Amino acid sequence: MTGDLSTLCQSCGACCAYSADWPRFSLESDAALARIPQALVDDSQGRMRCEGDRCAALTGKVGVATACSIYAVRPDVCRACQPGDPECNMARARYGFAALTPAEVAAP
Repeated sequence: MTGDLSTLCQSCGACCAYSADWPRFSLESDAALARIPQALVDDSQGRMRCEGDRCAALTGKVGVATACSIYAVRPDVCRACQPGDPECNMARARYGFAALTPAEVAAP
């Protein structure tokens, strides 16, 4: 596995398909939320719209190749999840993926 963080994330995507309760808005300003396409926002729940447990902004196949269709304007909760952190590894475990070790995350 490579230490390129974008490659680690884009070959996984588990955090974006872990729970419909996870992508809740918390610290975003009104201006930041306004940049997210309304079709991807679940206003009644204060979160990203999900299809089952999967964020509607996630494209691709979890564990193979994924991407966030709104990466540049993704909410703070999405920015906070980092490769190998406890939330990342919890989501990976749900899909049967091995936890990322500090060495894998730090590898050049």
